[in-house]
Amino acid sequence: MNSLFPEEKITFHLPDAAIEYYPNFFSTAKANELFEKLKNEIPWQQDNITVFGKTHPQPRLTALYGNEGKPYGYSGIIMQPHVWSPLIMHIKDEIEKICNENFTTVLLNKYRDGKDSNGWHADNERELGRNPIIASVTFGAERMFQLKHNTDKEAKQNILLQHGSLLIMKGSTQHFWKHQIPKITKPIGVRINLTFRIIK
Repeated sequence: MNSLFPEEKITFHLPDAAIEYYPNFFSTAKANELFEKLKNEIPWQQDNITVFGKTHPQPRLTALYGNEGKPYGYSGIIMQPHVWSPLIMHIKDEIEKICNENFTTVLLNKYRDGKDSNGWHADNERELGRNPIIASVTFGAERMFQLKHNTDKEAKQNILLQHGSLLIMKGSTQHFWKHQIPKITKPIGVRINLTFRIIK
């Protein structure tokens, strides 16, 4: 573990959810190093996404890494994985120590500025199985991660995801909750996040 306080864990007590947050999962120095490598070494792409019958460029850049032959599909996009690189494997190994899981796939998102976003959704694709575990690590600019319950209008949570942090969603979270990274108007730098998952 690369953090001075890796065991610092915040558990959110939300209905129908299991969410843990490690604000200092990677030390600032380690997070800085990984952020620069991710910016420069990842073959970022911008896919077209179809929402409500309209097709437009996805408002962020993405990349997929994973085990051979396991494509990942969401919102009408089918992505074929790149082969695991030493950089991605290093991050994966650190996260797997905490999660005690063997992740098969990681979806990377690059938010170039405040106009890049990710709308309300759940990570509930069929190939992720019944109660998927999603481990999300953030590098770069802090962005607000918003959660809302599907039926309980009072149940909401905002989490400011900071540089080098790890967020874990598991249990029934994806069945009952949606999440998003909203657009913001103030000038802000690049944020890169890696969401590790298991394709069944």
